[in-house]
Amino acid sequence: MISSDIINAMIDIIEENMRLIGEIRLQDFESFSKNFRDIQAAKHSLQESIEACLDIGNHIISEKGFQRPENYRDIYKILEENGIIDSVLSEKLQEMAQFRNLLVHRYSKIDTKRVYDIMSEDIKDIQKFEKKILKYIS
Repeated sequence: MISSDIINAMIDIIEENMRLIGEIRLQDFESFSKNFRDIQAAKHSLQESIEACLDIGNHIISEKGFQRPENYRDIYKILEENGIIDSVLSEKLQEMAQFRNLLVHRYSKIDTKRVYDIMSEDIKDIQKFEKKILKYIS
C-alpha cells in the first residue's frame, strides 16, 4: 500500500529545497558563479530534491509490485509505462537522474552554468512530478 506519509515526507524535502533554490536563483548568473556557497547550496538542494523524487518513484514501484528498476533512469520509465507520468516528463526526469549521478560521483567537473540553468529552468520538472504524484495518491 502506498504510504501517503512517506510520499508527503519526501514532498516536504522537495518543498524545503525549492524554497532555497528559489532564493538563490534570484541572482543573475554572474553573481551566482562567483558565490561558492550558493553554488554548493544549489548543487546540494538539487541533489536532495532529485533523490526525493527517486525515493517517491521507488516507493510507488515497490508498493504496486511494478517491474524492479535496474537504475535510476528506469524508475521514471516504469512510472511512465504504468501511466503515472507522461513520456515528456519521464524523459526530463531521466535527465535529472543522470545529473544527480554527476553531482554525487563527480565524474566530471560540474559546469556552474549547467547548475544555474537547471536551477532556473529545469526545476519546474520536479514541481510537475510533485503535482502528478499528489494527484496520483489522492
